[in-house]
Amino acid sequence: MKKLILKLLKQHYVGIIENWIAKILKTYRNKLTEAQIRTFVKSSLNITIEVIDKADYTIADQYLIEIYNLFREANLNLLEVSQVFSAGRYAILNFIENDESYKDDPLILLGFLDEIFEQIFARYGMLHQEAQMRQLESDRDRLASKLDINQRNLKNILHVSDSAIMILDADEKITSWNKGAEHLFGYSENEVLGKQSSFLMPDEEKYKKELEYIKLETRSSGYVKLTDTERVTKTGRRIWVDLSVAKLPSDDGNYIGRTVIIKDYTEMKRLQQQVDQSEKLAVIGQLAAGVAHEIGNPLTSISSLVQILQRKTKEEFTSQQLAIIKENIDRITRIVRELVDFSRTPSHDKQFIQITDVIKTALGIVKYDKRVKRVDFITSFDPNIPAVKIVPDQLLQVFVNILINSLDAINGEGKIEVTTNKDDEYIYIEITDDGCGMDEETVNKIFNPFFTTKEVGKGTGLGLSVSYGIIKKFKGDIIVDSQINEGSKFLVKIPMISDEDN
Repeated sequence: MKKLILKLLKQHYVGIIENWIAKILKTYRNKLTEAQIRTFVKSSLNITIEVIDKADYTIADQYLIEIYNLFREANLNLLEVSQVFSAGRYAILNFIENDESYKDDPLILLGFLDEIFEQIFARYGMLHQEAQMRQLESDRDRLASKLDINQRNLKNILHVSDSAIMILDADEKITSWNKGAEHLFGYSENEVLGKQSSFLMPDEEKYKKELEYIKLETRSSGYVKLTDTERVTKTGRRIWVDLSVAKLPSDDGNYIGRTVIIKDYTEMKRLQQQVDQSEKLAVIGQLAAGVAHEIGNPLTSISSLVQILQRKTKEEFTSQQLAIIKENIDRITRIVRELVDFSRTPSHDKQFIQITDVIKTALGIVKYDKRVKRVDFITSFDPNIPAVKIVPDQLLQVFVNILINSLDAINGEGKIEVTTNKDDEYIYIEITDDGCGMDEETVNKIFNPFFTTKEVGKGTGLGLSVSYGIIKKFKGDIIVDSQINEGSKFLVKIPMISDEDN
């Protein structure tokens, strides 16, 4: 792990520095000069690398003294310093999420990196506190006011922390609710004060047991940490979170409540699912190639013999049975062909094309599908989308597969809307229908090979898997948003400049 994070930091050294500097300049340009920020960022990244390499935090002490003096002269409080360090974490996070040169789980890297930053900032906090105490000792008449300032600073840090922080009394009622909690759950402080903590939990038996465990364990040991659990926001959306729970003791040590720190784990969960999906597709792809080969050869022979028998026989019953056999052979052939597409996307030369033209072609194909009854196709294309270098046939296959999926969802009657837009990095294609929609469990499975909600014989479950593989090969993504009886939206992201173009 140490070697991997060191490799990452050194590989993206310049990019991380520039990203970190840009984030600090955006907020503290009026307090720090660009030269001061650049010096701080370089020193911070160098000391981080050195601490990781030598596994010794004491080597950071002199560096901390220097930056403490810098921040004191710039009149930065502890909260602002915390945000400066957080900017560095997010600068590195950008490269962890986008770097595909390694196969490791990004969550482990993030956890390792968070530990380093927290330890360094903790030592800075101790240095800050020691300096504050020395100042108080030199001027005892100002002790009360300084303690009051520190108390307000601590309250501000807790209140504006990115993490959701709440305080519960002994009756499980919420007595404090910070800005991070407002941002995460959508409730204002006035909406939650006095409510039971359980209203944030899904209404399921396992979460009732989880709450009982938290209460008992907090009373007995004083601390509970839970990972990979769920909570519910104001809109009803379920999010994955980590919990850190600590006992609030009275003067005589009795339990009078607890503090709860909640970190949003949803994005990390999504990254984990992407890693799992990629690994699964790789394994199944190898299997699919072998299966397609072993089935394809004898299938060709059987199909030829059936066609010969069809031409020679004149008996009606035999002809009907042979037609049924031929129909099923054709179905198996289609599955084998899609297996080949899944295991190895055809290698075609890339061309500079207008994505809008490909979408129009796909719509033209789907409009004449026999499943179309009364469908209103609505389009809105951004005329300023540039040409991109991509394989037209493969992209056409993606759009046709998604449009057919939407057509099945509305059962041939309804509305399908296709829109395009862009930003500085991606071209976005949204395909929306007002069909039956999908629940969360189905959404999580639709890109799995052979998963289908259609009747037997109506689908192979490979169309969306192949589409997902094609878009991933182009360094893009497909994001699905769907609710039961509220339709579905497929968002296809395609980068405007590929790695080869760079």
